[in-house]
Parts: sequence; C-alpha cells; structure tokens
Amino acid sequence: MIALVVLAYWVPGLALGLALRLRGWTLAAIAPALSFGMVSLAVVVLPRLGVAWHLGTALLWSAVLVAVAAAATWLVHRRAPDHTDAVEPAHSRRDHLLVGGGVVLGMAWAVFTYLRGVKSLHAVSQDWDAPYHAAAIRRIGVHGNLAPADLATLANTPGKENYFYPNTFHSLLAPVFDVGGLDMAVLLNVSALMVLLMWPLGIAAFGLAWRLPPVAVAVAALVSTWFGTFPYDLLWRGPLWPFVTAVALMPAVLALLRPVVDGRRGIGPPVAIAVSLAGLVGLHTSLAFVVAIYGVLLVLAMLLRLEKTDWRRSWRPLVLTVVLCGVFAVPVVLPALVNVGGITGAEWPVLGTAFGGFKQAALFSSSDAPPFYWLGVPALLGCLLLLWRRRVVWAVAAYGVFAAMFISAVSHMVPFLSVLTGPFYNDAWRIAALFPLVGAIAVGEFVHTAGTGAAALLARRANRPRLVAALPVAGAAVLVAVLAVGSGGYLGPNTKRLGWHFNGDVVSDAEVEAYRWLGEHVRPGEVVANDVRDGAVWMYPLAGVTPLNWNYYGPPENSDAWWLEHNFNRIDVDPKVRELVDRNNIRYVILGEGMVQRTGERAPGLVGLNRVRHLNKVYENPDAVIYEVLPEGAITP
Repeated sequence: MIALVVLAYWVPGLALGLALRLRGWTLAAIAPALSFGMVSLAVVVLPRLGVAWHLGTALLWSAVLVAVAAAATWLVHRRAPDHTDAVEPAHSRRDHLLVGGGVVLGMAWAVFTYLRGVKSLHAVSQDWDAPYHAAAIRRIGVHGNLAPADLATLANTPGKENYFYPNTFHSLLAPVFDVGGLDMAVLLNVSALMVLLMWPLGIAAFGLAWRLPPVAVAVAALVSTWFGTFPYDLLWRGPLWPFVTAVALMPAVLALLRPVVDGRRGIGPPVAIAVSLAGLVGLHTSLAFVVAIYGVLLVLAMLLRLEKTDWRRSWRPLVLTVVLCGVFAVPVVLPALVNVGGITGAEWPVLGTAFGGFKQAALFSSSDAPPFYWLGVPALLGCLLLLWRRRVVWAVAAYGVFAAMFISAVSHMVPFLSVLTGPFYNDAWRIAALFPLVGAIAVGEFVHTAGTGAAALLARRANRPRLVAALPVAGAAVLVAVLAVGSGGYLGPNTKRLGWHFNGDVVSDAEVEAYRWLGEHVRPGEVVANDVRDGAVWMYPLAGVTPLNWNYYGPPENSDAWWLEHNFNRIDVDPKVRELVDRNNIRYVILGEGMVQRTGERAPGLVGLNRVRHLNKVYENPDAVIYEVLPEGAITP
C-alpha cells in the first residue's frame, strides 16, 4: 500500500500538468506541487460547501480541476496553435541520460541515508511536533473535515473557531491513511521518502530550465542530498514535515518561472505556478515569503539586465502570473493572519556569534558545528562562478538574503531583520534549510567548470575526437568522486542526527504496545488521561484512542485537562476530581517512561497513582502502566 503514497503525490499533479501542456523534467518535478495545490484549493472550497473529504471526493475534485484546466488550455491554444509551453531547452538523449543518472543517484543516496538513520519505516519520531501532524492526518481521515479550525481539538483548544494551522499536508495523506491501512509511523516515514525523491528531481528541473550545462545539472542533483541543513535536519528536528515538503518543491516552482520570463504565450506555466504556490503556502505559509524573496530579486535582475528579457513579450505573462497567484494563494494564506503574533513573536536562544553564523552560512551549514567543508567550499566557489557568468544571479542573491536572515536568527544581533525571520518563527534551522537549493546548483557549476578546464588541458594532447568529447564528463566524474570520498556524502553526521530523535525512549515499542492495548479495550466516546510529556499523546495517531491531552504543549490553564493534570491523584479525597473524570468520560490512565526532549517531570497530579485506591492497575510492561478508574465507592484492596 506504500504505492498509494507515491500515487497520491504524483498522479493528480501529472494529470493537471498534462492538461496544462507541461512536459519533460519540469512536469515530473512540479507534479507533487500541483497535487498539493489542488488539495489546498479543496481546503478553501469544500468545507464551505459542506462536502466531506475522502478518497472519492479527492478523485472527483481532481477530475473537475483537470477538466477545467484542459478546457481553458484548449481554448487558449486554439488562438495560438503554434504555441508551446516547453520549459526546458532541447537536449540530446545523452544529456537527458546524464541528468537522469545524477537524479537517480541523488535519490538513492537520500533514501539510503534516511533508512540508515531511522533504522525502520516503523520508527516513531521522538520529537515535539510529530504527534500533532500524525493526529491531524488521522482526524481528517476519520472525520473528513478539511476546515483547519477542526484541528483546534488537537491543539487542546476544542471549539476555537478561528484556530488555524496549514493542513494541506495532512489533507493529502488523510485519504491514503483512510483506505490504505498503513501504520501511521510508516505513512509518515514514507512521506519523508517522497521529499527525498522530489528534491533532486526539482534541482534537475530548475537547472535545465535556467540553461545550466547538463553536466552541472547532473552533479547538482547528485550532491543535493548530501547537505545536512536540508532535507535531513528538519526531518529529525521537529520534525517539520509540511515545511520540508514545501521547501523540496521550491526548485520545481522556480523552474516554471523561466517560460514566463521568456514571454511565452499561453496559460500553462502561469496557472501551474499559481496552483503550485497555493500548494506551497498550504503546506506552510512561510513559503509565501520565500517565493516573494526569489520573485523580487528575479524582477530586479531583469530590470538590471542580469537576466535577458524582452519586456514587450514578458510583461503580459508576468502580470497574468502575479494575478493568478493572488487569486489562488491569497485565500489559502488569509486564515493564517489570526496567528501572526504567535508566529513572529517566537523566540529561540542565542545559538552563536554573528561571525560564527556568517561562517556557517558561507559554508552552507546549519547552526551546529562543524561546517560541511567538502560541500561548502565548492558551493561558495560555485556561487562566485555563477555571478561571474551571470547565471541565476537572482537565486544567488536570494541565498545572500537567507544568509543574512540566518546570521540574525543565530546571533540576535541584527534585530531589524526580524521582519524577514519572523514568518519562520525566528528559527535559524528553518532558514538554513533554504541554503542547499543554490548550494547544490553552485557545486554543480564548480565541478563543471573545473572538469571542463582540466579536460581542455588534456584535450591539447589528445587527437581522438570521441575522447575529447568525453573528457568534460570524465573530469566532472573524477571531481565528484574526490568530493564523495572526502565527505563520505556526509552519511555519518546525517544518519547520526536522524537517529537522535527516531530511536529513543519517548515512544518505545513497549509503549506502542500499551497504546494498542488501549485501542482494544477503550469503548467509543471514552477518554484516556495521560501526561503531556511522556509520549502518550501518540495513542491517538497510532491506535485511535482519544487522549485527555493531545500534544506536548499541554492544555490551557484552568481547563479540565489542566486541572486533572495537577490533581488526578486526589480522586480518593476530592469530589471535583471525580466530577471532572465523569464529565470527560475517563476510564483509563496511562503513564509512560520517557519524556519528550528529555525534559520535564511527571505532572504533579499523576505522581503516586499506585497508591490511589480508586485506581486499579490493569496493564503493565517495562515502559508503560495503565490504570482503570473504578466507580465511586469501589476501591482496590
């Protein structure tokens, strides 16, 4: 059933892309972004129509959007039958095979790194955000409600009408969970693998669309999955699955900008960009700022003639693209405005000095030392080459902006940049994830330049045309081999970091067994009391059991859950505890061993439950114990 995840990511978008007459590498790369865009639009429209979301609805919605796109594209092309929406320039079969080889090797290395780090597809993430995302997928799958406000329950704020968290990621996976029968942990790990497939594919589409040499594109796709800042750091830290998915799709969206800049007629690329942008901001609203930075710098490069532009041809497609992006993306973003203060006001501790942040950013590394020298140095040299040759200067400039934001977030010494870092929760790790797009392209440019230079020197002594033609590729291969041997593809540090938060004691195998025991014994409508820090919030995603506390953030002060968290062990002597237990229909209490991020202590109301006479121990294993709440008047001997 894992194939269902692949189909969900690619098939709807492929159908829409074909209807818009996209082709080639760009179609393959943009398809998941289009799929998420179609879901984002469903999130805006279907709850207002009272339509439940399930597999049949998803298929019908996709079919309607594809039909509308096909009809609109046909009508436009009737007026311009000679028009083509091709994004990439023509390349030989050899070039396509070369790029394909780089993409496949990049994908394979990423999958190998991830599986080596997490050990098993059944591994449960031990970090802070994971149970929320997992619970959101199950809740949408069970209830079919796409309204973001419906997820307020998972934030321990049931009934909060203006609650918002972008739910496009969860909504796409919900029908897969509903019909596929996948274990939730497996589903989430497979969705992470999709990121690792999308990323090198998008890098290849971006490089080809913006006219980089095929050798450089192949190398860029290959090394794109060596970086630690993306995708691996945010797959263990958080994990930030929706944000990571959106960042992985960014190169494909930027590839589609090329035909717009070239002034090609037709609605294919503008519509595809607008739908994809809706998908990106539906995954995480901060991507609107990433797109804005790239877009502003691209327009500036066009105005400064750093990108060759015929404004007489380009202004119409550019205006159409901007208008469509507003029409499709703004309704997706607007609900997020209710929580702007909470996002931009997030604070993190100082992670280093401004100079240290500069060094890490210059070497395309995260806030954790040591820097990735084997990638960082070639990437930095490649950026200089890109600037010198006026290739994707706007993208390199965007990397400069992201680097400044990173330095500010790390050191807290550039406060005026909080305007830009705020949408990213002022989180240096999220900002560092934006480096590898340019980093991979720059490494490809460096390797291609060095390999071509070495080949030119050797060609002077060779009189065989076929050998001379193969020398640039051979030179690039030798350089890639040197980087691979020197860095080891950064397999060690990346797998070690993944292992930190996937192989721990917050949610052990024994605790999962306890959740499943509850799943077999809890009756419909019953709630299980739990500590907010010990991993038992996973009981709903993994076993469908309703917890009293839904996430690690804990319940609002003075709520029923908060009061019981502080007083549950007084059920023998305090009538209010019994009243709250009955009101919330609580029959079981579960305690687990590990604490999330190894911080926190047992909630005061859940200490010493073995001495409470109105509780009876009904299940125990090395990592979890479950008590049953006895009726009033019935006590354990």
